[in-house]
Amino acid sequence: MNEESFTKKLAALFPQGPDVKVGPGDDCAVLDLGMKELFLAAVDQVISKVHYLEGCPPSYVAGKLLKRNISDIAAMGGLPTHALLSIAVNPMDEEWLALFHEAMAKFSKVYGISVIGGDMARLFTPGEVLSLTILGKVEREKLCLRSGAKKNDLLYATGSFGNSFYSGHHLEFTPRLEEARFLAGNFTHAMQDVSDGLLKDAARMAEASGLALALEPEKVPLRRGASVEAALTNGEDYELLIAVPPSLTFRLERAWSFPTALTRIGKFIEGTPGQVAGTEELNLSQKPTGYDHFQ
Repeated sequence: MNEESFTKKLAALFPQGPDVKVGPGDDCAVLDLGMKELFLAAVDQVISKVHYLEGCPPSYVAGKLLKRNISDIAAMGGLPTHALLSIAVNPMDEEWLALFHEAMAKFSKVYGISVIGGDMARLFTPGEVLSLTILGKVEREKLCLRSGAKKNDLLYATGSFGNSFYSGHHLEFTPRLEEARFLAGNFTHAMQDVSDGLLKDAARMAEASGLALALEPEKVPLRRGASVEAALTNGEDYELLIAVPPSLTFRLERAWSFPTALTRIGKFIEGTPGQVAGTEELNLSQKPTGYDHFQ
């Protein structure tokens, strides 16, 4: 059993109503409530000793929790609007809790998000389990799904990859909201964020699109201290993967004016959905290709 197969089984348990345009399986759920814009919803969590080391300042923890959720909204081409916060901690340290919530308020203001409620509980063992539900909106013509890649689309990636945890990137990253808004509806057939590992998430995009992927690992930009293998498998990068039609690549590269790097790293091809070619020389077949909570 792995996380991928188990979550697919879970998704099949829950029938969706007629207002659910996209249910489980993408970066966000998408609801069509009959308004001009579509409604986005996602939930993610951080857990002490899993997503950050013991003793990490609460301000960094709050920032990571909010920003990793914002990254999901960005991947859909949308804008975040509201959030709900649920936390369970031990000990119930008033100073830690105050610093955490003050930082959450500060980051929420930066991104124009209203925290509209939440819940708090005490764990019976030391640690923190912190969950945030994020809501957002996206214009219908800008909605990006991971399932929209077409044969011969080029795979682009923002930023750099690997060594996110030990470099501190996983705490101090900037969600690619502006870049995603520029891309969405203008240059994209598909888009998703990278949190569980570039190779794993790229394979998810290919599988959802019914295609295989020819990856060029040597072109993947490396974060300082990262190897190619680490760049493909570490995760916690919070960058974007974008499927771009070949006819738009020249215009995209000319129009790209962000300081964030944009790099062509592969191509979607016919083949077994989700199969990734190009990594054979790295001997990754017996190694984890990304983060899995079941392993």
